Amino acid sequence: MKRFIIKQEHLRELFKSFNNLNVLIIGDVMIDNYVVGSVHRLSPEAPVPVVSVDKKEMRLGGAANVALNIQALGANPILCSVIGADVEGTAFLELLKKEKLSPKGILKSRNRPTTIKTRIIGNNHQLIRIDEESEGDILPNETQNLLTLISYIIHHDKIDVIIFEDYNKGLIAPKLIQKVVELARQKSIPVCVDPKKKNFYAYKSVTLFKPNLKELKDGLKLDADDMSINELQKVVSSYRVKQKINTILVTLADKGVIINTRTSKIYIPAHFRKIADVSGAGDTVISVAALCEAMCCEPFLTAALSNLAGGLVCEEVGVVPINKNNLLEEALQLDFVK
Repeated sequence: MKRFIIKQEHLRELFKSFNNLNVLIIGDVMIDNYVVGSVHRLSPEAPVPVVSVDKKEMRLGGAANVALNIQALGANPILCSVIGADVEGTAFLELLKKEKLSPKGILKSRNRPTTIKTRIIGNNHQLIRIDEESEGDILPNETQNLLTLISYIIHHDKIDVIIFEDYNKGLIAPKLIQKVVELARQKSIPVCVDPKKKNFYAYKSVTLFKPNLKELKDGLKLDADDMSINELQKVVSSYRVKQKINTILVTLADKGVIINTRTSKIYIPAHFRKIADVSGAGDTVISVAALCEAMCCEPFLTAALSNLAGGLVCEEVGVVPINKNNLLEEALQLDFVK
């Protein structure tokens, strides 16, 4: 591979250019509820830690965390999803308002609850997670209403890139994927995907597809534990060609990332980090990758910045968006930036 070099001023300009982008995010949204405290003893009732609660906090999660990452990177997120017509749905809308995110792409359903994930954290470590949700598909009329709303936004807003953030909670169906990809193609809008197993083969002709290694293994029914990077690249290439996908970016946890296109097959190792929590790292990776796609970045740069960003947020406890200034400062220190 030809050595890739980018000048510092060009990298700074790229980060500035993010501020001009509008990003349509379609996906399952949720509330991340945190109960945080300290642990000094085990319970006498069962061999479990007793958490002495210091604080409680509700944050936007799922596709809404992608919106927060996009916003943190300077771009304008437009979030499209369905929430429950319940107290938690009202709380979700209040969180949107608090974060200065538009609710114009949010629909309410009387047929499902708003998804809530509660994480119990003691001594800066997640001890348990409690999920309250429905994973059934939204109703056909709800899918049609969402499609109508998405179509309106695509035709009336200057959308620079679309992100599918799939959490397998029932919002995203093959029909929705197909129609949105068709609309995007008509408008020459790149489509980026953070997939899950259920719709793995429904994402055809998209621009960028970003599974993590587990999602790749589940989606392809693959035993990848003993695969070399070269063997993994061959499997990914085959899937990319079959699905008519431009770029596949696979995150490999503490081993880094691979990116696979028609002309590039690149492996980038992970940076050494003091990992506190991997929650939400995928949301950050797809956010950075999508903005890079919108700006037509070289695959190597897309992979390198996404890899760096995913590692940075893992140093924080809980699901938090990327800090743009920190990402830029670390990016300026990469060995291919001169």
